[in-house]
Order: sequence, then C-alpha cells, then structure tokens
Amino acid sequence: MNSGKIFAGLTYEQAVHKYADAVTGVCVMRLQNYADAEDCFQNTFSKLYFKSPDFESEEHMKAWLIRVAINECSSYMRKNRRTPAAEQYREEGVPFDFDRSDMSWALFKTPTKYRDVLYLYYCEEYKVKEIAKILQKNENTIKSQLKRGREVLKSIYGGDER
Repeated sequence: MNSGKIFAGLTYEQAVHKYADAVTGVCVMRLQNYADAEDCFQNTFSKLYFKSPDFESEEHMKAWLIRVAINECSSYMRKNRRTPAAEQYREEGVPFDFDRSDMSWALFKTPTKYRDVLYLYYCEEYKVKEIAKILQKNENTIKSQLKRGREVLKSIYGGDER
C-alpha cells in the first residue's frame, strides 16, 4: 500500500510504524489474545488508509487510531461473542498471572470498563481530558473510572500493607 497518501505529515508506512505499539497495546488489552488483536490492528490501519481522514496533528491521528482500535475490538467481541481470556479465566477460577514487574498483568485482571482508562492514562500517558475525548465520555466519568480502577489495581497488587 503505497499511494503517496499523507496523514498529519506522515506517510502511511510512517504512521503505521509510529503508532503500531499504541494500537497493539489497546487491542491486546481489550481482547487479551494476540491473534484477535492482530485482526483488529489490521482493520484499524486499513480504515486509516481507505478512509483517509484529515487530521489536525499527529496527536489527533493517534487519538483517532486508538478510538478506532477500541471500536474494532468491541465489534470483534460482539461478532464473535467472546469473553477476553483473563475474564474467562477469572470466572473459571484459573490463575492468570503475568510478570509482576510489568503492570499489564494487573490491567488484564481489571474489569474492561476500567482497563481502557487505566491503559490510556498509565501506558499511553494521556491526560483525563484527552481520555474523555478519545472515549467520548464526560471528564468526571473518566475521573471516577480512574479512581475506581486504581482501587481495583491496589487490591490486585495487595495494597500497601506496611
């Protein structure tokens, strides 16, 4: 795919290279399955290429890609009626542990409604206002979800029982 299209000053290939990690992270956090995440990753970047939206900046493009990735994952789960792996394991009582030096294992254990907000805040380093815009939610809702999500993470990590 090389047609000379430019997205916020980047070629398609540069955009994919620059934002691959962000889109992959969103897809993996949502679907908890690399094969399914890969499908949604490809769909997200296909939409960028074929829809060719106009962006005000690279940050605008990144936010658009994250929003599209979230929508792709939601659509994928609806179509396939799949429960993300961690939620399925949690329901079945199967331990689902990751390397505890990496926060992702704990994010996998949080409910989906907090996972997106926590991921965007801690991993992608978005501010509350930016997360609200990306997720199309009220800022106060995002603040509440961050607060509750932190409480869930604290319980997963075991709190600070010193």
